This record gives sequence, C-alpha cells and structure tokens, in this order.
Amino acid sequence: MKMRTLGRSGIEVAPLALGGNVFGWTIDEPTSFRVLDGFVGQGLNLIDTADVYSVWVPGNKGGESESIIGKWLKQTGNRARVVIATKVGLEVEPGIKGLSREYILKSVERSLNRLQVDVIDLYQAHQDDPATPLEETLGAFAELVSQKKVRAIGASNYSAARLAEALKVSRELGLPRYEMLQPNYNLYDRADFEKELEPLCIREGVGVIPYYSLAAGFLTGKYRSEADLAKSARGVKVKKNYLNERGLRVLAALDKVASEYRATPAKVALAWLMARPSITAPIASATNTAQLEELAAATRLELSPDAIATLNAASA
Repeated sequence: MKMRTLGRSGIEVAPLALGGNVFGWTIDEPTSFRVLDGFVGQGLNLIDTADVYSVWVPGNKGGESESIIGKWLKQTGNRARVVIATKVGLEVEPGIKGLSREYILKSVERSLNRLQVDVIDLYQAHQDDPATPLEETLGAFAELVSQKKVRAIGASNYSAARLAEALKVSRELGLPRYEMLQPNYNLYDRADFEKELEPLCIREGVGVIPYYSLAAGFLTGKYRSEADLAKSARGVKVKKNYLNERGLRVLAALDKVASEYRATPAKVALAWLMARPSITAPIASATNTAQLEELAAATRLELSPDAIATLNAASA
C-alpha cells in the first residue's frame, strides 16, 4: 500500500484513517478491539480520536475512546504499527475548554495516560479558540514537541483565515506549525473546504484528514427515505443535512459509478476523496469488521477521470 506523509512532518500513513469516535459510544470495548485488530490487519495505521469522545453518552465522562485504544495497544503490543492522532480543546468537564497553555498541558497528560503511550503522533486543536492568542497555543504545543510528548500538531475546524494566521505565527516565531487540517469534507459537503481551505493547504503543504467522509453514513446509500432514518443514531443529522434533492442526485451518481466498478457507494465515496490531490487520508468509522473490510477495500479502488467527473457534476 502506498503511504502518504502527514504534511511536512515525515510521519507516514496509509490513505485511510480509522475514526475512534464510535469506541465507547455505538460499540463496546470487545467490538472496538476487533475493529482495531482488523484495521491493522488490513495494513492501515492512522487512528483518530479525541479526549472528548464520547462525553455525550449518558454515564460517560469523556476519554472513553482514548482509554479503549490504550487498553488495545497494551494488550496487543501494536504501538509501533500505528499512528495515534488525538485532539484537545472541546469541553470535557463542564465549563472547561479552549486552547490555553494551562489547559493544553493538563489535557495532554490525561490523554497520554488514557492512551498508555509516551508520545502522541499527531496532537490536534479540536476547534479554534479566538479567546487565546495563537502564540500561546502554538507555544504550548512547542513545549510538548520539545519534551517529546508530541511528534506533530494539527488543527481541526479552522477557517482558512485562522489557519493562514497560525502558519504565519509559526513561521515568524519559529514554532511548530500545524501540519494537518481536519475539516468536514466529503462528496456532499464540498464548498466550505474547496473554496479557500483546499488551495491554502496545497500551497502550504498542509495535509488533510477530513471527518464525516461518508456524510454521517449518508454516502453509504443506507438512507434513501425517511423510513431509513431509524437505522442509526445519526439518522437525525442525515434528515436535516442530506436527505434532499441534491443528496439523492449524489446517491444516484454513486450508484452509477459503483455499478460500473462492482463496488459499493461507500467505497466509491472514499475513493473519490483519496483521489483528490489535497487529501492525505479520509477518516471513516466502522462498527464491525464487515464494515471495516468494505472501507479498507476503498484503498484499492482507483477511479477513472470519467468516474470522478460524473461524481463532481452530481455533487457540484
């Protein structure tokens, strides 16, 4: 499998990342372990999680996903085979969040402990914090890099203007720069990323690992009418954002291309992302090993220019 580099960090990853948001939410620990085993077994290596996963579940406190990954790493000894990406900045405890130096330095220790690792490969700001100067945030990340607790840093949910400003601050002050952007981007949600963020990332050599790569499951084709919305916890989001005329047009194009390649809509949607020059590795979640195998198969699907053009036109 051809590997790709996370920005200019030198860290090499396979072209598909595993989303850890489902661990401790829609799948339990034993199932999570099976998915993780299968992921590594497919020759894939980038696992994305966050300290806030999955605080929204009744009875959870946050950190459940990191804890499950940590237990799996300890049980299997697979640390050297994976690249671990996690995030900081969202509210884990009531009223406590942001990207201040104090909060980052406290949060990283908790994540390291839950993950049971000495170093986090990619530590990401989960969302912009306008209340904290970029110099302070990037300075805190610099401390962690110098202490060898973090290898590279990234940003999630940043606007093009703020990402450009952060890159400028890093350059001028000699601080580590964001090597990776994690935006919401898929075959349906295109405009926000493609207008300003994508050109910036290409120009600056910033890698991209988009989340919602399958549009909360919509691009798998399992939601085609309101009767399908009860199939998962994401049904409400699908109804609100995707189940409309344009969404159905995108599904029709996916069906057409999938039929030509004897593939599934999910494979095609991920292959479309992987073919985009700006994308390093789309993030996708799996709740069982069968789903995982389908997602992994997308790394072996190379779409023709005509197929890509069909998908582009339908989702324009």
